[in-house]
Amino acid sequence: MEILSIKNLLPGFLRHLEEERSLSPHTLRSYRTDLTRAGRYWGETRSVKEIDRFAIRRYIATLTEAGLQPRSIHRHIAAMRAFFRYLVREGVLETNPARALALPRLERRLPRFLTEKETERLLEKPFPKTPKGVRDRAILELFYATGGRISEIAGLDVDSFLEGGRLVLFRGKGEKERIVPLTDIARNALEAWLQKRPAIASPAERALFVNLRRGTRLSVRGLRKIISTAILRRTGRRAGPHSLRHSYATHLLNAGADLRAVQELLGHSSLSTTQTYTHITLKRLKRLHARAHPRA
Repeated sequence: MEILSIKNLLPGFLRHLEEERSLSPHTLRSYRTDLTRAGRYWGETRSVKEIDRFAIRRYIATLTEAGLQPRSIHRHIAAMRAFFRYLVREGVLETNPARALALPRLERRLPRFLTEKETERLLEKPFPKTPKGVRDRAILELFYATGGRISEIAGLDVDSFLEGGRLVLFRGKGEKERIVPLTDIARNALEAWLQKRPAIASPAERALFVNLRRGTRLSVRGLRKIISTAILRRTGRRAGPHSLRHSYATHLLNAGADLRAVQELLGHSSLSTTQTYTHITLKRLKRLHARAHPRA
């Protein structure tokens, strides 16, 4: 009889996350890494039925002693909560021993973003008229025009657009759908790419952005490299794809956009997540106030 250890139950849990909850590859890797570490700690012969809340607390204490930062410990606890909740759902356990674990308080990080001038340098410097140049410009314009996540952009197909290309349909975390309007500049960049795409894409490939050599869907890794390289060469900043999402949100709020509208555009389930960007706008307003107010 197979032992109900973390090692033996982990593959089924990861399939559940991928197929039913549609979590990103990055999240799946994090859960696999964290739970594999926990599995090694308790051993392959330890049944999950023997792991109670006291055993989990002792394990968390070893992570603290090993020097892990609160953010990493927060992630480990979240992984165990989800794993044991899955085991309860599957009937392996009656209760979730990780449910009552307290999550460490985390300092909210201000997201990195490009200034409006840096964004202009990124997008307005001429791109080569080659297929690569046309594709890369379309990628960058689409990121900044929609604030899409990298996994959402990578998952777009040629038919992911509505109303003649004026709207884009994203499938975000958990297969949640949202519709985001496109700017005219982004539409023009995409139309230029779609004229080049047929000569490059494989016949049956439906992906919007494809690898220039194989003609198949451009991976998240490929997208990240394109964007990070372009930002560094054009602005001198070391930043990745998520900085464009942060820039999109920050620039909208700086221009007076409604917070709840930005929440909907970004696909945030919680308004508090979107409110992170208000810290940036408030810092900017404070600086302006200090410079402009006669008695500041």
